[in-house]
Amino acid sequence: MKKILLFLTLTLSGLALGHQLQAQSPTVPQGTASPKTSLAIGSAMPLADKALHDVVTGRQISPNKLKQSAGTLVIFSCNTCPYVVKAQPRTREVLKLAEQLKIGVVILNSNEAQRNDADSEDAMKAYARQHGYAHYLVDLGDLADAFGATRTPEVFLFNAENQLVYKGAMDDNPANPEEVKQLYLANAMNAMVSKQTIDPTSSRSVGCSIKRK
Repeated sequence: MKKILLFLTLTLSGLALGHQLQAQSPTVPQGTASPKTSLAIGSAMPLADKALHDVVTGRQISPNKLKQSAGTLVIFSCNTCPYVVKAQPRTREVLKLAEQLKIGVVILNSNEAQRNDADSEDAMKAYARQHGYAHYLVDLGDLADAFGATRTPEVFLFNAENQLVYKGAMDDNPANPEEVKQLYLANAMNAMVSKQTIDPTSSRSVGCSIKRK
């Protein structure tokens, strides 16, 4: 009898512990990405030669093909995120500055979970036309994974040697562009081209999560 009671006690304890561990295990909501490690400052651009579909031109094009003499700016974006919409005037300013400084621009949409809806290729094409994008590339998630990008908008600035020199947000107030005091990205672009120190080299990206299948 004692052996039976001991066996039942151990069995019930094991079941309780199993339920406790299961309750403590972190879960990833469906349609969102697992946490990725963000690309470190100084790293080379990953997958720079990977061909991606450009909804504007209808051609396959790689980030390296869009690189200009001073470097490359990579922007993870989408069509409907409120933070992207709020940042659109700032984005237009950044695109204009990049053209002046001879920095190529790669705008990526990695929202695979919404590819048949708000981030379909037709919707991307209309959004690009509305905001004057020269290129708007479809990322199946490979580049978002390689960069460790998790938000829209989120930016990565590379110098002429394809080394990462700045990453994160475009400015210090993504939620309220009218209250912006520090233009992180524009300052980094100007400093990079003039060979001055970039400070800060990173900031916390604020926006909508990249939507995964």
